[in-house]
Amino acid sequence: MAYSRCMAEENVLFDDLVGRRGSCRGYAPGPVSSEVLEQIVTTAQRAPSWCNTQPWQTEIVSGAALDRLRKALAEDDRWGSDFEFPGSYEGVYRDRRREVGWQLYEAVGVERGDREGSARQMLLNFDFFGAPHAAFITVPASVGVYALVDVGSYVQTFLLAIESHGLGAIAQAALAQKAEFLRDWFEWDDDRKMVCAISFGHPDRDHPANSFRSRRVPVAEAVRFHD
Repeated sequence: MAYSRCMAEENVLFDDLVGRRGSCRGYAPGPVSSEVLEQIVTTAQRAPSWCNTQPWQTEIVSGAALDRLRKALAEDDRWGSDFEFPGSYEGVYRDRRREVGWQLYEAVGVERGDREGSARQMLLNFDFFGAPHAAFITVPASVGVYALVDVGSYVQTFLLAIESHGLGAIAQAALAQKAEFLRDWFEWDDDRKMVCAISFGHPDRDHPANSFRSRRVPVAEAVRFHD
């Protein structure tokens, strides 16, 4: 009975952790301590992977190095990703994408039709939303498509580890569009492919971009049960 009660309490804690997590687009000053950084990446490394291949490789950039990277990104005009982005979103996927986009724009005061405002908001991705740390996550192309499945579990574990320390983070596919630049910057081998970045740090709870949470569809729209 004590074991069951303990497991139930742990489940509540996990549900709360998942429920609290959101995309953080505004950060308070100050870095995360090296001890906490080490705890985060140690936890993330426990993510499951196909045949325990653990195909992810991560670069974490902070401080003056991140300032140099911001500046270099702003000056580089190369665009292109290692993995093809969707040509378009249709049906419910388009609707969900638009919904969260308008949630963000309304929170930060970008009105409908303000293309300059929405472009400025998009470009904040390449400034890491002012975060003090950014992680760049790659996989080897030679491992195949299941490396991307594995890196998805790694990213989720990384995000939840960050949340568990009371920090904020956002996973960013936008940075994957700078794959060629990042390959040169980090001196990656051609086999290493850029998947996404994660910007993170101490969240600014009062930042308007952090004032909303994206909606999740009901389970009935995503899951079918077969007895």
